[in-house]
Amino acid sequence: MNYLYFLYIEFLSRHGIPKLFGDITFYIIPFCVIAAALLVVILALVLVERKLLGFFTQRKGPNRVGYWGLLQTLADAFKLLCKENITPQNANRFLYNLAPVLVFVPAMTVLGIIPYSAEFTFVNSATNVVLYIVLAAFPILSIFLAGWASNNKYSLLGAMRAIAQVISYELPICFVLLSVVVLASSMNLTGITLAQYSRSGAFGWYFFPCFIGFVIMFICILAELNRCPFDLPEAESELICGYNTEYSGMRFAMFYLSEYAMLFAGSLFLAILFLGGYLSPFGGYLSYVICADGQIASILVYFEQVFWLLLKSSIIIFVIIWIRATLPRLASFDLLKFSWTILLPLSILNLLVVSIYKFFALGGVS
Repeated sequence: MNYLYFLYIEFLSRHGIPKLFGDITFYIIPFCVIAAALLVVILALVLVERKLLGFFTQRKGPNRVGYWGLLQTLADAFKLLCKENITPQNANRFLYNLAPVLVFVPAMTVLGIIPYSAEFTFVNSATNVVLYIVLAAFPILSIFLAGWASNNKYSLLGAMRAIAQVISYELPICFVLLSVVVLASSMNLTGITLAQYSRSGAFGWYFFPCFIGFVIMFICILAELNRCPFDLPEAESELICGYNTEYSGMRFAMFYLSEYAMLFAGSLFLAILFLGGYLSPFGGYLSYVICADGQIASILVYFEQVFWLLLKSSIIIFVIIWIRATLPRLASFDLLKFSWTILLPLSILNLLVVSIYKFFALGGVS
């Protein structure tokens, strides 16, 4: 972001605008860009999931509002905006209204620490891997507040399930992250991305030496997102709608907006850790091959990096939707048992194997 910062300050100085204005607005503009892009991504994800689920289950999916049903999600959003926000009589009003806001804030923050390209990284701290894990687990607090403050036994049961689920699947995630940190010798997402660079392209990605870790992380992200077959906190056949049973209108929509935002962020995170992030799968960027002008190619390469990252995350999202249309919901006991008896030992074994591989094959841990 340093290059973009100096470019922005230089542009303002040419028009007689003081540097102080640039220092303030330089961080506001990316936030606005993320917020606008996030809303578009969420609307697109909802429509794509409905279409894919219709395809997988041999149904038509949305096809009435707009051409090919493209405006269906906009119509649903407008419908939720027009609905009345009802607060239960015996609910804790402050916490009840606070929960939908808290559940959406981490999603906005998480997308700010993702390195979209070599220059488009808004928050590039040395330990943003840890920051991501903290922010990704933060919505569990909102889910607990929503379940407890609603004064509804089904909502409280859904919140309790969510807490048990996140605690169970956080430990395997931490051990898998340690294995990636050992391979990359960095806790910075940009550093992890660059550590996967290789002239052989995709063969340098951590997907190959850490394949078991990729599978474990993929499963755990499904559980953290409450996606099928781990959607017990909002199991409609058992808990009406789970922790958000008593919510209506836009407060109800905020929980689902957060879920899809975290789905997008989780797919980006997986792509960075195991699929090379914004790196090209060919080892070199196509921009330098297609464009003869080196100066223009050096600008186009940033957009190409964004394209590769979004393409990898789109493939991951497609698989997640595919799983939702295929697998049944697990029982509560089986879900917790699967994490503690299978995923946790496998994640520890994966860390041991990766450490041995790093020591002998890559010349020791630096």
